[in-house]
Amino acid sequence: MTLSRRDKQIIWHPFTQEKTALDVINIKRASGAYVYDENDKGYLDLISSWWVNIHGHTHPEIARSIYEQALTLEHVIFAGFTHEPAVNLCEDLQTILPVKLSRFFFSDNGSTAVEVAIKMAYQYWRNLGHRERTTFLSFEGGYHGDTFGAMSIGGTSRFHDQFKDLCFKILSIPYPSTWDDDDEIEAKEVNAIKVLQEFLDEYQSNIAAIILEPLIQGAGGMRVCRAEFIKKVVNLVHKKDILVIFDEIMTGFCRTGTYFAFHQLDIVPDFLCIAKGLTGGFLPLALTITSNDVYETFLGDDFKRAFAHGHSYTANPLACSAAIASLGLLKRQECQDAITNINQMHKEGIKFLKSICYRVERFRIIGTIAAFDVKYLNNLMPLVKERFLEEGILLRPLANTIYLLPPYCVSQEEIELAYNKIARVLNSL
Repeated sequence: MTLSRRDKQIIWHPFTQEKTALDVINIKRASGAYVYDENDKGYLDLISSWWVNIHGHTHPEIARSIYEQALTLEHVIFAGFTHEPAVNLCEDLQTILPVKLSRFFFSDNGSTAVEVAIKMAYQYWRNLGHRERTTFLSFEGGYHGDTFGAMSIGGTSRFHDQFKDLCFKILSIPYPSTWDDDDEIEAKEVNAIKVLQEFLDEYQSNIAAIILEPLIQGAGGMRVCRAEFIKKVVNLVHKKDILVIFDEIMTGFCRTGTYFAFHQLDIVPDFLCIAKGLTGGFLPLALTITSNDVYETFLGDDFKRAFAHGHSYTANPLACSAAIASLGLLKRQECQDAITNINQMHKEGIKFLKSICYRVERFRIIGTIAAFDVKYLNNLMPLVKERFLEEGILLRPLANTIYLLPPYCVSQEEIELAYNKIARVLNSL
């Protein structure tokens, strides 16, 4: 019996309609920007395997760091204990973070990092005696994870509509997504600010925090907004003493061209959530980072003031070691040059698509991310995905949006080939 048939009998895959899905592909190995199936067919991983493998697959330096750590300390309970990899990682991150973000809370995935931020923001106000601050602001189309708090503050109903009756209520702001040659962006931003201002006027004393994905919404469709808009939003809510949570699960670690998207905003959030690229795709690890001012509100003689949250694998030493190695690679000039080059390759690729493919529109590029919408496909996206796989490129469209988010080791030749294959597939339909 083939592995794919054995898999079909016992495994339930994520974000998959198992009845209609294609047979799963058995991946046996990976290297650099490629994953290889059981027949040694290579697939160019243009989405970094759900956005985590920022340096590509099986990077030897990260693998070596995990191996060496495994010979010393593989895990230890993190309540009442600590270890060098955790402390070293946080100190390394401090070199690329503003001084304000100085307290690090470990978890193991992006959804949980967001849950932690929600719970911290909520308890922060309770610890200060402001129990009326229980409401959260977020943007329509936002996606912050699949746990209940993260689902509640998200706005991606196509993923979470089944559970909306179990979620808590939020105040949702229109998201002014934009693209090249968008002549309606000012009107969209004015409307969004108007709605926000109305919420602030009516609910100011009840709002605990606002959460957003800075500059670009990920799973919501790679929807970009302007930096000036985010600045205006944050300035308005900060004037009302409302906490700001930046979900940089996807945008962190240079995906938008800078270490974190907020570096392009001249804004420091009260909470920063990071995961995905943190370990270079090797192991699950996440962090919720906040200020010492927030941290100190949880101190006291009564345990009720403490933050009662944790995980069995909190600050796993193997994952911390992988993250230290990944961060070291990211800081190298070679990697920073590659990030700049990918941005330029996207510009050339999008220009090529515009000239040859009439189906594509609403182009947007930010850092190493490129996205565009496809017209006239209706329900053909599953077929498009299948054709991409036949062409040896791994892409996972979001509704009618196709996006590229490649690892930093990708070459110019590989990106050029990818755009040619995308055009060939779209023009063949």
